[in-house]
Amino acid sequence: MSTTCPPQRDLIPRSTTAQIPLGRDHPLVQAADSLDWEEIQRVAQEIRRAKLKNAAGRHPHLRALLGAVLFMALRKRPYRETEDAIRYYAPARYFCGLTETTWTPDFTTIQDFTALMGEEGIKRLNQYVVGLAVEEKFADPAVVAADTTAQEAAIPHPGEISLMAGFLKSVCAASTTIGHALKGFVQATAAQFRTATRKAREYRLFAKSKAARGRVVKHMADLVEKINDQLGKQLQAVAERKLTLHKKSLMAKRKLEQLHQTMRILLPQIRYWLRTGTVASQKIISIHIPQLYSIVRGKIGKAVEFGLRWGITRLRGGYLLATVAQDRHELLDNRFVQKAVEDLIALFGKAPRAFAYDRGGYSTKNLRELKALGVRQVALAPRGRTPWPVNQDARKRLVRERAQIEAGIATIKAARYGFNCPPARSEAMMGACGQRAVLGFNLTKLVRELAARKGLVLEG
Repeated sequence: MSTTCPPQRDLIPRSTTAQIPLGRDHPLVQAADSLDWEEIQRVAQEIRRAKLKNAAGRHPHLRALLGAVLFMALRKRPYRETEDAIRYYAPARYFCGLTETTWTPDFTTIQDFTALMGEEGIKRLNQYVVGLAVEEKFADPAVVAADTTAQEAAIPHPGEISLMAGFLKSVCAASTTIGHALKGFVQATAAQFRTATRKAREYRLFAKSKAARGRVVKHMADLVEKINDQLGKQLQAVAERKLTLHKKSLMAKRKLEQLHQTMRILLPQIRYWLRTGTVASQKIISIHIPQLYSIVRGKIGKAVEFGLRWGITRLRGGYLLATVAQDRHELLDNRFVQKAVEDLIALFGKAPRAFAYDRGGYSTKNLRELKALGVRQVALAPRGRTPWPVNQDARKRLVRERAQIEAGIATIKAARYGFNCPPARSEAMMGACGQRAVLGFNLTKLVRELAARKGLVLEG
């Protein structure tokens, strides 16, 4: 019988501190050396001062945190994996300016800083990158094209039963988190919760006809309405007693208040659908992010998308600027045409020489307003047999520019940048994730073109 010898130990223990020289041909090294970090920190400071009440507390590690945000834009990673990469991945430490220290920001600090920057802050970082590309002659703001697109949310299909079942599940979890403050509510509604759970199961497994499904949805809506009414009374009682709630309990209470208000709006919409068979106007499609809405796209295989509407502007050269709609009607095609040009004027100081858009933005009013803003060649694709407002040569050139914006939109929606279905739990973070995807696309393009100008082939 053979025995296995234990592995022989090193006479001198190996060092756990690795010394790795970084080559200048690494993308993160090139990106770190190409950006003006003082300007980026100035932008971040402006955002912080606008959002914070005062400057009390320790000064943040802005250079490292901004590096972490940009690193997540270049290499789509969750927050925990971003912390791990910055701690142990040498190019990431160099990119974040941490090669001379052992300190590393943890994932909660990176997440809090991203939330603080928000959609507006990351948008300004993206504008800085695009401005740098214009200075380096990689992009030309004189010739632009624009279009709208939808950012899909990571939510299930918004069926009535799914929405009500999700409401009950969330209310149950949040009520348990609060504890004694809602102990009476949990005990009083336990039987109703069990009945509602059975109804949800009956709908999914046994309700085969349209009439049977309608009866189950009606019964479920009645149960949810009773539970929501009792929840409202309990929350009012908690507010009157002025109980002191700790952090988790306070967050759970705020969540319950949001769920209660959302369900008060959603239940009449569900009953309207039961009466008429049509979806109510401005229908809520998510219990947790009620600001989301349905966007009718008319695509084959995907007629409707659920999420937020965005406006995308492409400069000649391929760089993108993005704007998220504040409501479902703000960035419709016929409205985004003028806004896209106004945003370019605000950013670069003058209107583009040529502007292209598809037929969704065509109208005589838009033609007149763009001319008044200073656009000389307005290539809005006409409808029907209306003649083009530009000559044949300009038409061919601008149609080609307009077609290339679709490739840019498809790229930011790829898994590498994660524009679509971001892991966000609020409308604000969806906006931040969308801007971060566009920022990653532009920064990657800028680094490649700067390296090509220097004759470098990037590796890594």
